Amino acid sequence: MTDQPTWTISQLAREMGISPRSIRFYEEKGLLSPRRTNGGYRIYTKRDRARLKLIRRGKRFGLTLDECAEILGLASVDLDEAEQIRKALDYGERILADVDRRLGDLKAMRRDLLQIETRMRGRLAALEAGRPKRPSRGRSAPGP
Repeated sequence: MTDQPTWTISQLAREMGISPRSIRFYEEKGLLSPRRTNGGYRIYTKRDRARLKLIRRGKRFGLTLDECAEILGLASVDLDEAEQIRKALDYGERILADVDRRLGDLKAMRRDLLQIETRMRGRLAALEAGRPKRPSRGRSAPGP
């Protein structure tokens, strides 16, 4: 028996906020390789847990599973740690460039929306200033 902490698939799924099916999917893709008990149950180690965190982070940043595998060094057994870091940096630079482009697009959209809002408020003010006030919908005043 080992002193290292381990997790079942249910425990790991609950901790990560994902379904056990997602974890099994990552295993099918070769991204995780848990040990098995004599009864065939999956047992996940700290290494598996760390890999799962990296996969989830990569997915959140927009990486494909193949790209996650490359960063983890699974796509090529010849990849050393320095190559893994270079790969991660390359992907990170690409993601940052995409984020910067999207931020620029969002800033332009915000600027356009503010200009439209300003014109619409000006037009509304002009319309309201140029027409008589609407009569109230309450009771009408008694006539003579």
